[in-house]
Amino acid sequence: MKPLLNSTSLYGRLSLVLTTLIAVMMLISAGVWMRETRQAIHEEVEAATRVAEQWLNVLIPETLADGPMARERLMAHLAAVGRIRANRLEVFDADGTRLYVSPEATYKAGRDAPAWFARWLAPELARRQFDAEGLRIVLVPDTSRSVLDAWDHLGAALGWALAVLLAIWLATRFAIGRALAPMTDIHAALERSADGRFDQRLPEYATRELALLARSYNRLADSLDESLAANARLEHDQALARALQARLEDERRMIARELHDELGQGISAVRSIAGAIIQRTTEQPGLNGSAQAILAMTTQMQDGVHTILQRLRNEKSAHQQHIEEVLESYCALWASHHAEVALECTIEPLGEAITDALGLTILRTVQESLTNVARHAGATQVWVRLGVREGCVVVEVIDNGRGLGENPAAGRHGLLGMRERIDALRGELELASPPGGGLNVRARLPLTAAPALAPNPNPIDTPKG
Repeated sequence: MKPLLNSTSLYGRLSLVLTTLIAVMMLISAGVWMRETRQAIHEEVEAATRVAEQWLNVLIPETLADGPMARERLMAHLAAVGRIRANRLEVFDADGTRLYVSPEATYKAGRDAPAWFARWLAPELARRQFDAEGLRIVLVPDTSRSVLDAWDHLGAALGWALAVLLAIWLATRFAIGRALAPMTDIHAALERSADGRFDQRLPEYATRELALLARSYNRLADSLDESLAANARLEHDQALARALQARLEDERRMIARELHDELGQGISAVRSIAGAIIQRTTEQPGLNGSAQAILAMTTQMQDGVHTILQRLRNEKSAHQQHIEEVLESYCALWASHHAEVALECTIEPLGEAITDALGLTILRTVQESLTNVARHAGATQVWVRLGVREGCVVVEVIDNGRGLGENPAAGRHGLLGMRERIDALRGELELASPPGGGLNVRARLPLTAAPALAPNPNPIDTPKG
């Protein structure tokens, strides 16, 4: 058995397709999640920035109204507050020197999301600036912690997603493997069929498609089994016919020897006695005449025996068969395979052996005609006729189907081959439509190996109905 093609199995392909679809859906979900998360970070940090902005709008005027030390008290307030949620405070003097910056966040200190992830997810937020008697206070929105939270959530989600994806892949592979497990049985059955063994039948599977495939295979196997059995029966019948023919030939030869040895010698002895009587009774007219009559009679008997011996010894070659028997066997086989078509077979004896080429042409004409009837005619009845008319073998196959009018191309190659065989034997092929419809295939083939029989008073007519 040849190895299977080196390609991905159907199990793997289906699992890969399903897993890819799920992965694409996950990627789409990830894109939607990133867009929603970006919007949520924007709203969260923007809200925190607005609260800090309102607080500074209140703190700065109130602190600066306290007198000469207002600036120092303002710096003390800012330092006491420290880091404002989701924002960073920076204080600059008139020369641009930074006097103060709020401390870094202690939440998840020392960690940051990857820069590329932060670029994708961090929204663009405007800074806020406040003037306080020579001081410039800058409120800078800081999304790093929110982005880091999103990164951590994404990592955990990806871990779960990969685990789920792997579980789905394994589950789909297992489910597909169970669903397609019958393919092993189907493959084994087809392998046996390829080896000419049609004894295996497939069970009724639960999957509808596989059940239909199993039914089709079982019908095909049944049909092939029946064909093999029919061919075996046909071969057995042909072997029996050959054995019977050989036995008949042996009997003919034995009868011929007995006639020659026994009857021939007896007739010769009577002729000798009659000749002697004729020589000795020349003066006895009555007796002499009787002896001459006996001599003439024995001469006729000897000629008759010689003719009988010639007919008995006119043997066929061991490989030859009667075409009548072959046609009858083939028509019976065809009728058993096409029970819906009534077949009437009328085969008249051809009388003498015919050439192999003529017998083969007769058989092929009938075979091709019946094949076209089964494939294209849609007939319910077909007639097969074989006989000898005016020195020619006449073969006719007539059906009551649709004829050639509706589908003139049907069977054209078979008809071409049939016509070539008939032309090679200088015969004629006619295609006609009987009055009742259908098609009449009529072949006339000259007898080249045997003299024509006397014309049959009942010609082969187109059947009615």
